[in-house]
Amino acid sequence: MIKNKYVKKFFLLALMLLFGYTSAQKKFTLVLDAGHGGSDHGAIRSYADLGTIAEKDITLSIILKLGRMLEKTKDYKVIYTRKVDEFPSLTERTTLANRSKADLFISVHCNANTKTTAYGTETFVQGPDQNKTNLEVAKAENDVIFLDATDRENFASYDPRSPESLIALKIQQSRYLESSLLFGSFVEDNFSNKDHRFSRGVKQQNLHVLRMNAMPSVLIETGFISNYDESKYLNSEKGQEEVATSIYNAILKYKKLVDRNARPAEPEKPAEAPLKNDFRVLLMALPSKYAPTDPVLKGLNNITIIKENGQYKYYYGVTNYATIRDANLKTAKDAGFRNAMAVGFMPNQKLGSGYYTIEVVVSRDKLSSNSYVLQTLKDVERNKENGVYYYTYGNVKSLEEAIILQKELEAKGIKNTVIQKVAR
Repeated sequence: MIKNKYVKKFFLLALMLLFGYTSAQKKFTLVLDAGHGGSDHGAIRSYADLGTIAEKDITLSIILKLGRMLEKTKDYKVIYTRKVDEFPSLTERTTLANRSKADLFISVHCNANTKTTAYGTETFVQGPDQNKTNLEVAKAENDVIFLDATDRENFASYDPRSPESLIALKIQQSRYLESSLLFGSFVEDNFSNKDHRFSRGVKQQNLHVLRMNAMPSVLIETGFISNYDESKYLNSEKGQEEVATSIYNAILKYKKLVDRNARPAEPEKPAEAPLKNDFRVLLMALPSKYAPTDPVLKGLNNITIIKENGQYKYYYGVTNYATIRDANLKTAKDAGFRNAMAVGFMPNQKLGSGYYTIEVVVSRDKLSSNSYVLQTLKDVERNKENGVYYYTYGNVKSLEEAIILQKELEAKGIKNTVIQKVAR
């Protein structure tokens, strides 16, 4: 019995030493991806004194500078998706990363906006997100799949909005998400604290160039080409060197942490099961009506307003997953809604008594008969309370039907409406 005990201890010690030796001997492999390239210029702007600034050129320059820093030490193996002005497809980029069994995938990009005032850095990791601003970035980066035949074949049937895709996404990326978020936070901290730039934070988004990677992966938006000052900075040797150095230092910090915590991979957790109810986060209930873009909502998107018993209830987000529900609640509280709470809604539940209608106009003046709303919609009801006219339209039994009706009105140009629950 004593002999077996010592044999077991020796065997375990040998395994630990072997694992440590293997980890120490394996070079930390990074895939460095310069966004866009070749016929795909990415974001592009022209300035009188700077000339034409193309995203593909800036990303390549930053990646090459970063690669040279890493190649100075024997601890790293650096793989480039491109080192010249060419366009590797998204499939080629991710296949290269997976075949290389890389420890980290870094894709460098530049942002752009129709407003020249937009500025700052942001880092994206793979994952579902309901923020409309992030979605626009995702659309811009995902549009590149239509430039390559292989990408069209691989991605054409992929619908990032479908429940099936979101579930598959969560299963595939859950094991890498925490590491990706950690590395992304190191990058953004360096941009903010060392380079003294404005960081827009680390965000989750469904990006094709990340979603097929079997490793921690990030997409770094290094600044806005549409902003003159940032464009000048990103086009300069100093700016590119600072960006590359901040990413390099984040890699050093991340690898140090990985080496310290090296241990056999834990078994994958089972996929999260959807809940029976949909959950929306109640931000506040007020007698006042605000537009979804009003500053009082602290910049939160995906707002649903439901009027009930004279109170306008403002709900943020909707999900039937506990993790996303909790994340939405945290986002709301971080935005300043300290009393926010998650409220469950039974999907497609029809009201036994009462109905939902759409409040289309609230006005102290009576609408003229030739107003756009009355000309466009039939059977609009009008009620007057305390000197205010309330115009409502439609009669449906479930919240989902009311949301569909609201979207139909928005398509007709009737916006800023509110769903109203009417009791009987």
